[in-house]
Amino acid sequence: METTTAHLRTSDQLLRSGDAAAVEQHTDAGGVRPRRPWRGHPDDPGWARPALLALLLATGLLYLWDLTSSGWGNSFYSAAAQAGSVNWEAFFFGSSDAANSITVDKPPASLWVMALSVRVFGLNSFAILMPQALMGVATVGVLYATVRRHFGAVAGLLAGVTLALTPVAALMFRFNNPDALLVLLMTLGAWATMRAIEHGSLRWAALVGVFLGFGFLTKTLQVFLVVPFFAIAFLLAANAPLRRRILGLLAAVGAMVVAGGWWVAVVQLVPASARPYIGGSQDNSFWNLTFGYNGFGRISGNETGSVGGGGGGGAGGQWGSTGLTRMFGSEVGGQVSWLMPTALVLLVLGLWLRGRAPRTDVRRAAYLVWGGWLLVTGLTFSLMAGIFHQYYTVALAPAIGALVGMGATEAWARRHTPVGSIGLALATAAAATWSFILLTRTTAYGDWLRTSILAIGMAAAFLLLALNWLHAKVIPLIVAAAIAAGLAGPTAYTITTVQQPHTGSIPTAGPNTIGGAGGAGAGRGMPAAAPGAGRSQTGAAAPGAGRSQTGAAAPGAAAGARPAGGMGGLLDASKPGTAVVSALQQDAGRYRWVAAAIGSNNAAGLQLATGLSVMPVGGFNGSDPSPTLTQFKSYVAQGAIHYFLAGSGMGGGQPNGSNTAQQIAAWVTANFKRVTIGGQTFYDLTQPTSSTSGATS
Repeated sequence: METTTAHLRTSDQLLRSGDAAAVEQHTDAGGVRPRRPWRGHPDDPGWARPALLALLLATGLLYLWDLTSSGWGNSFYSAAAQAGSVNWEAFFFGSSDAANSITVDKPPASLWVMALSVRVFGLNSFAILMPQALMGVATVGVLYATVRRHFGAVAGLLAGVTLALTPVAALMFRFNNPDALLVLLMTLGAWATMRAIEHGSLRWAALVGVFLGFGFLTKTLQVFLVVPFFAIAFLLAANAPLRRRILGLLAAVGAMVVAGGWWVAVVQLVPASARPYIGGSQDNSFWNLTFGYNGFGRISGNETGSVGGGGGGGAGGQWGSTGLTRMFGSEVGGQVSWLMPTALVLLVLGLWLRGRAPRTDVRRAAYLVWGGWLLVTGLTFSLMAGIFHQYYTVALAPAIGALVGMGATEAWARRHTPVGSIGLALATAAAATWSFILLTRTTAYGDWLRTSILAIGMAAAFLLLALNWLHAKVIPLIVAAAIAAGLAGPTAYTITTVQQPHTGSIPTAGPNTIGGAGGAGAGRGMPAAAPGAGRSQTGAAAPGAGRSQTGAAAPGAAAGARPAGGMGGLLDASKPGTAVVSALQQDAGRYRWVAAAIGSNNAAGLQLATGLSVMPVGGFNGSDPSPTLTQFKSYVAQGAIHYFLAGSGMGGGQPNGSNTAQQIAAWVTANFKRVTIGGQTFYDLTQPTSSTSGATS
């Protein structure tokens, strides 16, 4: 009995020290408390596994609730998923249409998941959006497992709850942009990094590279923002000699190149004539897309082919003000920053507390991993002068959750010391105060919520300073008050987000905010809208807009009309009427594309309604030179395209971008018969005007 008691005592001491590997080795060597993964870690309290299952179930319900109210979500990606579900070539390349005229402007990893879902469940809203919701549940689970391993079950649960209730996370895990898969892969990368540090393992280091490589195939260079501190933490803290640590970094880099480079190599090796055009590039090159429009152009603001040109400047650029306070401003703050001040306080506290720990201290390494993630990504988003949207900040949510869980738990373990009690009080006061400020920017919840949060939070912060003099029965109430003050604000925003449908290219979370940017007006590839333009912060159509959030025609809008706020359908797809659908489906087998339209979203609306290939002339912005005028004339001469949608999209005119789409539109207008179908204007490319009977030659 004495042996068992001593063994358990030693195991608990090791767990508190943060050396989880030693805990496992010690427990297994002692022959007691064997590992039972299906029942949780043997050192966890009995409530830990049920609490985790409850957290995952609640997250799943939250993210799946009324999911189909958002319809196709981002029609740009939904159309590509539809194309990939019926054509394996379109699946591999990430084509916008099954006839493979052009790809989307991202690598295809997130599209692969959606296209497979559509193949299994058919083309419908749930099949498109459900994978992202499940990714959200998985991300919460991975974050819990990563934090729990070295800080305990309470820390893991607090981290998971914080992530699940971050408004922008609830938005993007219910939407079909690539960010959901990107965040899951980055979180898996952090999990593998901590295991690599713990064991000094080359295999775990290589697995980090695999996750980040597939992150590159999801959203190119953004995934690399987490790389610096993943590498620093491994190099400084891995439980291995320096030579092995260097080999581990090389293994990670090699695995990352292979995991992310195989697809790129195939694309580059396949002749341009045998594959679709690389959307978003000006020269049909994936490297141009990666390092230009989706790469350094986002930092400098010089994205060739985007709408409006560069932004930037501390006084405010075309995509919002840049500077160190950007993440806390009126446009972004309510999306993600609720617990960011608290996370920063606890990051500093955690590094201070672990300052004299051994080199291989895994807890300090965890602060480096998650703190570096938050700082590098947050600073990049704050200072980038190019295209920036509020939903990008979902990439910060796992780091904030981890730092809150880790730091709060470690400070609580030292609550009877001045540094612990002061740290807890500062973290609580920061959360309550910042929630109060954020809630003053909206009228959605009245005064009572922000006033209650501030009062309860400040009272809890004050009492946390006096824990040594309070009765033990009061302490749980103080802890509950502190947690409630920190989570009440983001919870309210998250509930609002879940209750509202979101469509288009630039959704935002939460209610309207004072000074916040409207959804479609600040969209992908275009400068911020003037006040009242386009869509509200929730994404709903502003008064007078042509189409509501659900896609139903607003009062006075013609059937099949494009949404007003989307600059000619650039940012959202319309829902064509039955007459248009019938006309496009008639004799569809005779054509490679039943229609062509300038801009990918204009094409997507027609494609999703008919299930047939529609050519997106000029790609997303209408500014890609695809197809050229000569190529388009050749397709028309071959009888490959039936209709051309009139007045669709921007058609070029972007800085340094191609004006090929404008040339095509002018040629079609001058040479083909104009027809009206269901209130929309098309040109029938099989009927040249009598004055130009040779126009198709």
